[in-house]
Amino acid sequence: MEENDKKVLKALAKQYKNIAAASTEIINLQSILNLPKGTEHFLTDIHGENEQFNHVLKNGSGSIRRKIDEEFGNTISDRDKRSLATLIYYPEEKLDIVLQEEDNLEDWYKISLHRLVQMMKHVSSKYTRSKVRKALPKDFAYVIEELITEKEEVQDKEAYYNEIIHTIIRIGRAPQFIVALSHLIQRLVIDHLHIVGDVFDRGPGPHIIMDTLCNYHSVDMQWGNHDIVWMGAASGHLACIANVLRMAARYGNLATIEDGYGINLLPLATFAMEVYGDTNCDAFNIRFNTDYNTKDLSLDTKMHKAMAILQFKLEGQVIMRHPEFEMDHRKMLDRIDYEKGTVNIDGRDYKMLDMDFPTIDPKKPYELTEEESKVMARLQQAFMHCEKLQRHIRFLYAKGGLYKIYNGNLLYHGCMPLNPDGSFASLKLFGKEYKGKALYDILEYYARRGYYAKDAAERNAGQDIMWYIWTGKGSPVFGKEKMATFENYFVAEKETHREEKNPYYQMLDQEETVNAILEEFGLDTKGAHIVNGHVPVEQIHGESPIKCGGKLLIIDGGFSKAYHKKTGIAGYTLVGNSHGMHLVAHEQFESARAALVNETDIVSDFIEVETYPRRKLVADTDIGREIKENIYYLEELLEAYRNGTIMEEM
Repeated sequence: MEENDKKVLKALAKQYKNIAAASTEIINLQSILNLPKGTEHFLTDIHGENEQFNHVLKNGSGSIRRKIDEEFGNTISDRDKRSLATLIYYPEEKLDIVLQEEDNLEDWYKISLHRLVQMMKHVSSKYTRSKVRKALPKDFAYVIEELITEKEEVQDKEAYYNEIIHTIIRIGRAPQFIVALSHLIQRLVIDHLHIVGDVFDRGPGPHIIMDTLCNYHSVDMQWGNHDIVWMGAASGHLACIANVLRMAARYGNLATIEDGYGINLLPLATFAMEVYGDTNCDAFNIRFNTDYNTKDLSLDTKMHKAMAILQFKLEGQVIMRHPEFEMDHRKMLDRIDYEKGTVNIDGRDYKMLDMDFPTIDPKKPYELTEEESKVMARLQQAFMHCEKLQRHIRFLYAKGGLYKIYNGNLLYHGCMPLNPDGSFASLKLFGKEYKGKALYDILEYYARRGYYAKDAAERNAGQDIMWYIWTGKGSPVFGKEKMATFENYFVAEKETHREEKNPYYQMLDQEETVNAILEEFGLDTKGAHIVNGHVPVEQIHGESPIKCGGKLLIIDGGFSKAYHKKTGIAGYTLVGNSHGMHLVAHEQFESARAALVNETDIVSDFIEVETYPRRKLVADTDIGREIKENIYYLEELLEAYRNGTIMEEM
């Protein structure tokens, strides 16, 4: 026996102290391997739309309704199925309605509890009793286990279960029990959640979404460019902070910063009123929704312009610090001709829509004024010392990365940067070139150093890299030639607004290209998929989310209302279970209240991506490989006990 193996067995022997304990665990693990694999749920591009996200999370992208259909078939009506599904999604809210409207409450409790117990039996059948027991709510663990466990010794099983339910109703615990069962069904229907990027920006509730994810039972996250810019802001990077605040102002979501995260924007508001009070802000309209308080419109517009100018100045400073980024063409403030009122873009002069810049010195356009420096210093401290934001960002680091390989699939938000000929594009950082998987790895390394490094120089370099990941041409999560923010504000000509996509997006149906990416990450090209977000699928123009014969799947969730006219639907999500993988197309979401009252869902279509020739088991998954390794060492431990190499504790 090798020395390392012996150390492993000695450590294992502390947990399994004798032959009986090791044997029991081997039997347990072997049985788990033969269970169906858990259901995976893939969401992306949530963009702060917390109500829609919450609804899709609760219904498992239609998984719960599918389970209801499987369990009840034609034995109950479609109306009853919709009512049961709504109860499972929103038990507390549904109970409030029932308590006001139901004439025979006891009968409703009895029927609902029986159906929920039946559903509970169905969704828990693919798990070990131990796993289900760990998921049970403490207050009702014993009762639920009694109701879902077959008791062979009980002759009249129906009477036994009926009496338990009758007692729950009689002692007034039915509402609490219904809530507990509903949340447990949600919990067991989805075994693992993948968030393939972009929780933040545009919508009003990224902080609510992050709170939900922090409490979710099993989740991983692939960082999108909008997540990265928030991570940079939380680390204290000034250009990232400016971007976050400009976008919040643009979409009428400054309340997210102030109320959601408790970051004090009074210094910025005071600065904007004093410096931009009499300034033309017509180009800085607010894209607000129905929840926006229009009394703040004038001030928010001024704050919007103030942050945009600060962003362009601060980004110019980053570009000058890093000529290797090759982004000199994105320094726009020194391309303005202040006498002619034009800006030179790609060798052509365009008339500026706005030339009212009280803080820009044409001779030193990227230098902050004293007042701007003070505002940014205070905002930097506020972002870095916001406990809630820091908790959310640490969660992103702990559960996330730029890509994830999970159960033989490759998950990333944006793209693999390619050259026009389909070869991997390289990026030079600090004197060394990176491409393919190495590019992903080095950018993630610097993103982590930008937040966690103790050395100031290393931390600063990492933060500048985070800004580049957000907006740079060679960034895999951005994937465009430029971010035309300046042009959108100041130039009328639409050709300047165009953001040319990386060649990757023209090659999604080329099997040679997709296979090369899968092989780069060590995956089998026959069974693996790339799961990709970032770019909305324009179904309205006949575009399909299924690329390369199903090897690559675009699942931009379309949660952001800004995309709905462009896409024609509210996006796609993906579900993978033991039988196969299917995309779920979603209708536009009105509100949680409407879904509750009308008992409507937003699932419009299921698109089968792949059906497995045989049902996939836990043995076929990443967890299965870990279990097999554990079984191997446990069997080695058994042998060591039996031959006396390691002594049992009796």
